[in-house]
Amino acid sequence: MGVNYKEQYRRKLISIDEAVGMVTSNCSIAAAMAASAPPGLLGALGKRRDEVENVRVFSALLLREFDFFLDPSMKGHFILESWFYGANERKGHELGTVSLIPSHGRDWGPRKARFDPPDFFWGTACPMDRHGYFSLSLGVGYEKDLMAVAKTVILEINPNLPRTYGDTQVHISQVDYVVEYEAPLVEIQPIEPSEEERAIGSYIADLIEDGSTIQLGIGGIPNAIAKFLMNKKDLGVHTEMFTDGMVDLVEAGVITGRCKTLWPGKMVGNFALGTRKLYDFINENLAVEFQPGRVTNDPCIIARNYKMVSVNTALQVDLTGQVVSESLGHFQYSGTGGQTDTAIGAQMSPGGKSIIALRSTAKGGTISTIVPCLPEGAKVTLLRADVDYVVTEYGVAHLKARSIRERVKQLINIAHPDFRAELRDAAKRLKLW
Repeated sequence: MGVNYKEQYRRKLISIDEAVGMVTSNCSIAAAMAASAPPGLLGALGKRRDEVENVRVFSALLLREFDFFLDPSMKGHFILESWFYGANERKGHELGTVSLIPSHGRDWGPRKARFDPPDFFWGTACPMDRHGYFSLSLGVGYEKDLMAVAKTVILEINPNLPRTYGDTQVHISQVDYVVEYEAPLVEIQPIEPSEEERAIGSYIADLIEDGSTIQLGIGGIPNAIAKFLMNKKDLGVHTEMFTDGMVDLVEAGVITGRCKTLWPGKMVGNFALGTRKLYDFINENLAVEFQPGRVTNDPCIIARNYKMVSVNTALQVDLTGQVVSESLGHFQYSGTGGQTDTAIGAQMSPGGKSIIALRSTAKGGTISTIVPCLPEGAKVTLLRADVDYVVTEYGVAHLKARSIRERVKQLINIAHPDFRAELRDAAKRLKLW
């Protein structure tokens, strides 16, 4: 007679109020990130405001609005400690209810697990199968690392989540409690690229050779790149984030994975964020492999891919090649994420390239994003010693192995024409040669 997994599930099933009722003052909760964040549990957490103090929640890129860090009255009761800011984290930061965890994407799970393990893990999963397994579905960036060390593991079961493969499986025996909460999935609609972003996408596509393995992000520039890759052949994917643009390239026969030297034939990433089209594509798709961030973002593992091309976006680049991608002066805009991981890993790959993309101006064309000096408080995401290609709508600068003198020339050549004279004068004044 087989094991009755349904009975185990029934014994572990509790209400959301019961789960949230376990939270006590000074405890910590690791919550799944982005589209994997548990809306039922996190949505109910704020109800405990008057009963708890100093509860820390670890997560990243929370796309739904949760009272526990967006209601000013929660200050002192809850603090969201986030690896990566989106619009909601930026709002919470201004309220004093959000604080950044500076870290490379490859280290999010392992370092937190080792040095600051959580009391609770809250995640989401699709319904259990007949063998007693759940799938963590839309993300395993750090989730399984923190499940392994949490004192109490609670999964929120949502039947709308796709079942995904790779290192996403969790057995009922590894879970302390389950709650059930049906909710629509978070969807991020593709951003239509601007004229400048299309120009950037065209330049970058020219740098991507047939047979390359690519890493792309989300936004206007990555979307533009995908549109210009439609004539490429046998591309592969090793990325942090699965996106809608990748689905388009698969359906066009561009992404095949035939030339991949690591997980050949499979698209590899650690989380998915997009529309229903993407979520339907990854559902029960054996060609899609989810792996933790400590795997997808390990530069030594990334480097095992043939012709690995990493594409990341930036906010500013100075004339020596320092790349700022996460802050505007002192203002924290996003996070380090996997930019350094993927940039270094790609350059270690045989035939690999790292590309930093940015528009040449910001604030309606009133300021240059290529600057002589970084502003006070700016956080350098990619060191100038690790930069390879920089691309704007005005062209490509190849900075790898180049002197400061040559970097200044190339970067000014791809700056907006309105700022080139000013940049040349500043370079002379600062003796950038």
